[in-house]
Amino acid sequence: MSKPSTAITPTRSENYAEWYQQVVRAADMAETSPVRGCMVIKPWGYAIWENMQSILDGMFKETGHQNAYFPLFIPLSFLEKEAEHVEGFAKECAVVTHHRLEATPDGRLVPAGELEEPLVVRPTSETIIGASFAKWIQSYRDLPLKINQWANVVRWEMRTRLFLRTAEFLWQEGHTAHATSEEAVEETMQMLDVYATFAEDSMAMPVIRGEKTEGERFPGAVHTYSIEAMMQDRKALQSGTSHFLGQNFSRAAQIQFLDEQGQQELAWTTSWGVSTRLVGGLIMTHADDDGLVLPPKLAPIHVVIIPIVHKADDPDAIMRYCNSIAAELSATRFDDRPIRVEVDDRDIRGGDKAWQWIKRGVPIRLEVGPRDMADDAVFMARRDKGLKEKSGVPRQQFIETITDLLQEIQDSIYARALEFRQAHTRTIDSKEEFYEFFTPEHREENKPVPAHGGFALTHFNGSVELEDQIAKDLAVTVRCIPTEMESEPGTCPFTGQPSPQRVVWAKSY
Repeated sequence: MSKPSTAITPTRSENYAEWYQQVVRAADMAETSPVRGCMVIKPWGYAIWENMQSILDGMFKETGHQNAYFPLFIPLSFLEKEAEHVEGFAKECAVVTHHRLEATPDGRLVPAGELEEPLVVRPTSETIIGASFAKWIQSYRDLPLKINQWANVVRWEMRTRLFLRTAEFLWQEGHTAHATSEEAVEETMQMLDVYATFAEDSMAMPVIRGEKTEGERFPGAVHTYSIEAMMQDRKALQSGTSHFLGQNFSRAAQIQFLDEQGQQELAWTTSWGVSTRLVGGLIMTHADDDGLVLPPKLAPIHVVIIPIVHKADDPDAIMRYCNSIAAELSATRFDDRPIRVEVDDRDIRGGDKAWQWIKRGVPIRLEVGPRDMADDAVFMARRDKGLKEKSGVPRQQFIETITDLLQEIQDSIYARALEFRQAHTRTIDSKEEFYEFFTPEHREENKPVPAHGGFALTHFNGSVELEDQIAKDLAVTVRCIPTEMESEPGTCPFTGQPSPQRVVWAKSY
């Protein structure tokens, strides 16, 4: 049996869903847990999430938000106050009904001590945070109130996939209250821009900003906005959402304030969030058939140094040389953070080490042997390039240009992702072409599925019934109404009715 030509099997073109799972495993990022639908995030995967948290948390604080923490459990009565909201999450709620366990004579444990009121494990926190806001806000002087929470949530998903969709996941949720509708709308759009900036500048993942249609709106919101990214199987990933909630949740929670004229008013609120789904998006945007490819701004390690000592006359000298390079690199900063370097001195084959770091997506690998040390050089490989593209570089030159090199890698993988999205985005003006675009071609046995689909830009009359019918026919939905696209009035190709502008359609996660 011949050895696979790639580290990951199957490849993206052979079985994208399984390829994704294998990349997660090969990079040692996460694994399924004994609890159905939940995951264990391993150190490498969690380090990526920590870097995401760090950058986003700084962006939130720069825009005037403070962190707080609210209860994991929400009284059922709180959810019942907001009927539309609870209806949207009802099927996904985990409910606590008892507060202790008792042993039976045969040694089993059974729930006992029924609660007076069931508690819902938070699927999102608008209602419980609203209760606090109602106490904290009395006057216009208390506004705006801008709070963020880093937490876990539970949504009882039936079909799960590591990072992308799990019963429990990690996220942040921002909640704000304002004196006017205009301020709340401005906040909603500001946070959408924060998410888009983070996705493009830090994740190297191009996104489209836009408003959700009525059928895709967050339960209880007046307007929902999202950033949408194209994955390498041409499906869309909703990568962050920002909601203008109007006064709906204020009315339910009685978040009121005295305005400057002494009149009692309801506050205008927003909420917004991203989750560990972003880690899945990072994988599906950049990884290849040899494993993860990380943008340097999020990489837990920027440079790994692999000493080649098995044929060296003085292995200790090579180790000193490698450690001195690591010390100089660590004293340098990239993206306002120290460059993170690992000297891999494990007692295993150099080739095995290299493959482990390739699969983990480290941006730069350096191999250093006797000849490199003699030449005062390093042998360098970039993860964004082909595996055979390696070159010798003088040590001082490498150290002096490391920040430029990391930024070049960051820009390179963003440009590649943007080019991919542009290549698979089509402007469509007929129903026939639309259906053909999203209908797979015939698949021959033991051959990859022929390429089809992507982002389709069409006019749309806004009908919920029409969107539901297309979703039923093709599993395709309106991902967003782009906010950055000029309003170009036209005709809906499905109904012949007037349309104010084009929307983005895609299959999605």
